[in-house]
Amino acid sequence: MSAANTAEATQVDKAMATTVMESEAREAPDRIAEQLQSNAPVMAELGERLRREPPRFVMIVGRGSSDHAGVFAKYLIEIETGTPTFAAAPSVSSVYGRKLKLEGALVLVISQSGRSPDILAQARMAKEAGAYVVALVNDESAPIGEIVDLMVPLKAGPEKAVAATKSYLATLSAVLQLVANWTQDEGLLGAVTALPQTLRDAVDSDVQLRPEDLAAVKNLVVLGRGPGYGITRELALKLKEVCNIHAESFSSAEFLHGPVTLVEQKLTVVNVPIEDESFEAHSEQIADIIRRGGTLVNLHVPSKGVHPRAAPLALLQRFYIDVAHVAVSRGINPDEPAGLKKVTQTV
Repeated sequence: MSAANTAEATQVDKAMATTVMESEAREAPDRIAEQLQSNAPVMAELGERLRREPPRFVMIVGRGSSDHAGVFAKYLIEIETGTPTFAAAPSVSSVYGRKLKLEGALVLVISQSGRSPDILAQARMAKEAGAYVVALVNDESAPIGEIVDLMVPLKAGPEKAVAATKSYLATLSAVLQLVANWTQDEGLLGAVTALPQTLRDAVDSDVQLRPEDLAAVKNLVVLGRGPGYGITRELALKLKEVCNIHAESFSSAEFLHGPVTLVEQKLTVVNVPIEDESFEAHSEQIADIIRRGGTLVNLHVPSKGVHPRAAPLALLQRFYIDVAHVAVSRGINPDEPAGLKKVTQTV
């Protein structure tokens, strides 16, 4: 498709959108195409540095959607590089005033604004403790840039809707590009190159999550495995934020260790299957939930042939568009959920 035709199609898509949230979600493929191209040199240099000086472990710092992006990053980094990866507890620095032993570590700070006091405190502590600190940030003027060793801009552009969409997808794409450059895996590098078109195909795909699927639902769980589980927290958060549905995220394996008893009450389960190494085990666990009487809402990767590490992004791209419509059907404005604001500052 030519640039002119792509721009025309984007304008048509925006005209179809009924909310700012949906419109911004539909922008993600183009924003990510710009991001990947713009950040290619710095990611190549970062990948070379990580191969030359492999980190002992990776610590991820984030809150809210950024913390959820860190779950995806944990799976991707551990699966593809074998490097132990874990989430930080930002209050250890900002509230408890403690310093961690981070010599030889890679610390990834994920933040849309790069301004929350606890995130800044954790980044500062990590730098002083001897870690190599990389920030993935949407606001390039953010003060965190003065603290970290390297700031990688997400290039998502301004995001007016309170619920993050394109900035979250841009975070996942940055993580994918980082790991692909770190490992030099040809399949991953190809998935990065194909990602903008993969997401455009998802935008143009059929509706998956319909208002009638959740019309009378007040409580549900979202289940996945591996990198698929990595995005279930974000799906659950959006169902809470913009649909006022009490939604909780579980690994499908973890769900069987106790919470599965809830299925006997005809619990609604949103299924997030990704056709990777976990697919067979996950499918068996979903089959057990069906036998117990659970009500399933099945999501799926919108197109065939998508690399399994990029597949969660494609599924999420379609979900963002659909969940905005679900919110509207429930009489909720997804652009301004009650009680929330765009930038949340915590200590």
